[in-house]
Amino acid sequence: MTPLAFEEIAARLAAWTFPAGIDGVVGIASGGVVPAALVAQRLGVGLKVIALNYRDDANVPRFEAPKLLSSVPELGTWRRVLLVDDVYVSGQSWHAARAWLPAAVEVVPFVLKGKTDFALIRDVEGCVQWPWKVQ
Repeated sequence: MTPLAFEEIAARLAAWTFPAGIDGVVGIASGGVVPAALVAQRLGVGLKVIALNYRDDANVPRFEAPKLLSSVPELGTWRRVLLVDDVYVSGQSWHAARAWLPAAVEVVPFVLKGKTDFALIRDVEGCVQWPWKVQ
């Protein structure tokens, strides 16, 4: 497991070019709450959370598909949102969360780590230890 320093994550976020016109951020709980809060603060927009579960603490899927654990957040006048999670492995959690959000809302993906264009960290292999997560 590779530890990541908060300062490194914050510096990468500061340098990231986010899409224009984002009305708010939706974080996928539980792992995406801290990343979503950091992104919402960086963009100066509101934050909502959608809770679901798919993987266990060892990063192994525990269900056939992600399960919704909360109500779907009311997005009000938000028409373009950033849907944020900590990692993108298979995309199952991100796509499930997107499916539960209103179809009329444009949803833009962003994750902290993964092998995808919308990941902040693509150069670290394997699992990471987030500075806000207790081992």
